[in-house]
Amino acid sequence: MPGVQRRLDWRLDIALARVRAVLYPGDVLPTPAPGGAAGVSVTPGTPAPAQLGPPDEPLSTAIPTQESVNLVEPGPSASLPSPAWENQDWNNCGPATLAMTLRMFGWQGDQYTIAEALKPNRRDKNMRWDEMVYYVQSQAGWLQATFRVGGDIRLLKHILANGLPVIVEKGTDIPEYGWAGHYLLLTGYDDEAQTFTAQDSFVAADQPVAYSTLDTYWQSFNRLYILVYLPEDQAKVQALLGPDADESSNRLQALATAQDETQADPQNAFAWWNLGSNLNYFDRFAEAATAFDQARTLGLPWRMIWYQFGPYRAYYNVGRYQEVIDLADAALRRTPQLEESLIWRGWARFSQGDRLGAVADFRQALAQNPRSAEAHAALESIGATP
Repeated sequence: MPGVQRRLDWRLDIALARVRAVLYPGDVLPTPAPGGAAGVSVTPGTPAPAQLGPPDEPLSTAIPTQESVNLVEPGPSASLPSPAWENQDWNNCGPATLAMTLRMFGWQGDQYTIAEALKPNRRDKNMRWDEMVYYVQSQAGWLQATFRVGGDIRLLKHILANGLPVIVEKGTDIPEYGWAGHYLLLTGYDDEAQTFTAQDSFVAADQPVAYSTLDTYWQSFNRLYILVYLPEDQAKVQALLGPDADESSNRLQALATAQDETQADPQNAFAWWNLGSNLNYFDRFAEAATAFDQARTLGLPWRMIWYQFGPYRAYYNVGRYQEVIDLADAALRRTPQLEESLIWRGWARFSQGDRLGAVADFRQALAQNPRSAEAHAALESIGATP
């Protein structure tokens, strides 16, 4: 019965998670295997894993100037009308936050409308940022959406001052639960209080979030932000982003920021992780693998691999297939519903010659999310059926 299931399912999920935490203790990602990438090479001729999510399209080749679209400079404060607040369901901050954002543009629906399209399994821990952009582009066709990384506090204020809401993905510490990822919808700021106004699907509407606190926790997601806007506002968005309107330029700047932060604080594991993520964008996989090794050696929350999959991509592309398998095994022991980990483990197994193991992983990923285009594509590419 759906009503009973909705009330009890999350409690069962928590109970199972606690059991697994006892069986597999530890609050950090496992450290990399000794030796890293030394002496390994990529096996030629193996199919490449499907890209996880559609690539973001460049906004334009010609970037409007701030003056040409009449942008305003951030004043001491700004506030947008708050949407009807939505209390997230279990594992549903992504759909709930996106639903609140879309309602600011007249969309009719709720978090369950979005979840059904993207993550029908309630135990699925994550909805990726590229999936959120894809949903807007495919299911709310009168709107546009894009995401970038490497944002900063001034940019967020500039966006809000010019009448656009902005979604950020950040880390958070939940009592008796630990570190996890979380989306926030920002709808205002106040320089005097040094706070943003956030629509927090886990807490409440109109929550103050200190600039410094946001930036600290935002770093763990490469300071990623999502913009949803009307097509007639595209020139405004381009001008707001400036050079970052071009995705490659944006990644170069984010790469430089991550490099600076690793040098300023070599013990900052999140900075090393971001360095690896940005190196991956430019297919600099050997360097990315080294950066991810350093991040894992320093110690990261084990739930990082729920949300960001850069180590899998880097290790796979330098031929460290067993490292992909070991990292995925560690993640799946604690959380069996991670479709992305299943897909990457499947590709690593296939590249080691274990086709049956790969098929089993791809099918399990599909069982977790029947809407997974990546799982369907993986099975098709190796000649297997769902």
